Amino acid sequence: MLTFLGFAMIATFLVLIMMKKMSPIAALVLIPALFCVFAGKGAHLGDYVIEGVGKLAPTAAMLMFAIVYFGLMIDVGLFDPIVRGILRFCKADPMRVVVGTAVLAAIVSLDGDGSTTFMITVSAMYPLYKRLGLSLVVMTGVAATANGVMNTLPWGGPTARAATALKLDAADIFVPMIPALAVGLLFVFALAYVLGLRERRRVGVLALPGQKTPEDGEGVEDVQEGLVGAATGSTAQAVSAGPVVSSAAAGPVAGAASTPTSSTSTTSSTSTTSTATSGAGSGTGPEDGFQGLDPDRPTLRPRLYWFNAGLTVALLTAMIMEWLPIPVLFLLGAALALTVNFPHMPDQKARIAAHADNVLNVAGMVFAAAVFTGVLTGTGMVKDMADWLVGAIPEGMGPHMALVTGLLSLPLTYFMSNDGFYFGVLPVLAEAGAAHGVSPLEIARASLVGQALHMSSPLVPAVYVLVGMAKVEFGDHTRFTVKWAALTSLVVLAAGMLFGII
Repeated sequence: MLTFLGFAMIATFLVLIMMKKMSPIAALVLIPALFCVFAGKGAHLGDYVIEGVGKLAPTAAMLMFAIVYFGLMIDVGLFDPIVRGILRFCKADPMRVVVGTAVLAAIVSLDGDGSTTFMITVSAMYPLYKRLGLSLVVMTGVAATANGVMNTLPWGGPTARAATALKLDAADIFVPMIPALAVGLLFVFALAYVLGLRERRRVGVLALPGQKTPEDGEGVEDVQEGLVGAATGSTAQAVSAGPVVSSAAAGPVAGAASTPTSSTSTTSSTSTTSTATSGAGSGTGPEDGFQGLDPDRPTLRPRLYWFNAGLTVALLTAMIMEWLPIPVLFLLGAALALTVNFPHMPDQKARIAAHADNVLNVAGMVFAAAVFTGVLTGTGMVKDMADWLVGAIPEGMGPHMALVTGLLSLPLTYFMSNDGFYFGVLPVLAEAGAAHGVSPLEIARASLVGQALHMSSPLVPAVYVLVGMAKVEFGDHTRFTVKWAALTSLVVLAAGMLFGII
């Protein structure tokens, strides 16, 4: 009974979200509350929710202060050199823009924090996508999938959980998996190339009015700076014309209306950008109120660049070395960065207000997800679902439990939290594998392959940072991303088996 209710609750949630019948935050709260009553445990709903909130409160605190910290670093220009390098590579070519998105997301993912990756990637690439009329679900899908592959780093979470659950060394799990994960990352880049070619065929190679196209090999720097400046809306003079299509075969930018997310992911060739009054992370305007990386924004602090770089390196080092809990590190880092970069109280208030929207949105999603996970765990639905799935494995598949684990990691890490999967399900799978002579190391390595899909799970708080900043509906992101992320996970699994790792 609980098994059926668990699957039904997850299916109901996903259907309502993808059909846009409910907002994610409402669905995360109301649907589990309803199914808790159906399970006959409505009297315990309060206990389940409080327990779920207690478990996710540190995550909410970490995300809140991580958003403030990295939002400040974006404001003061710490990541501008990386962004300029990506923009030089992109040259206003849709294919290069999409590939650049994957490369940037993969590089920033080295810090092991998904919310940071998405904040930096969206801040850098959103103006390009909007100005060139590219589909924003392509950006969110590519960024989430690239981050999912990189999320397997030992300090990213899943590897450490697998090592802890099975009492193994994290290095013994991760290092042999590097070739398979590298193949997965190359597949993401190849996927970005294909999606970029599709976007290029749709909108053509673009340039701003009066400028040469990147195909001519001239004016690339002008195109780069024009795209960033125009997208921020920070200049006193409005830009009244959209990009010029340089490919005769390409349709107009407005043709993006044929995509499911056209209302949020495209911009008309006659759209305008207007004046804004603040730096990244705030403001209002025709482009959904998003402020890009304006090279002349007043929040830049070039004299403090090396201080901010050193502070960020120290913060990431402390995270990796686990000197303090991550929420505490981000709390201290945000307070120090705010005080040094903006010593005057009005400026500090303005910066906090600039990022308050993202903070409130993500924190709300985390606590709403606590209701969902609290009910799943408290009622016993997760345990019954996992037991049913493990029990459904044919006896003849015992010697192939590593393959089974890899395949099960896709749906289970999507519908469950990483903690629930690695501490609840993985030990059971490892025990079943051990009975057939399968090493726990193989089981642990196989359990990592589903992370590319996991990063788009509705139970991952960072994904709401991604879709929120990109102004993309979660349902649209899910419909687009799930198939590509699942395929990426299967490529990692196939590579692992081919190389004899799994």
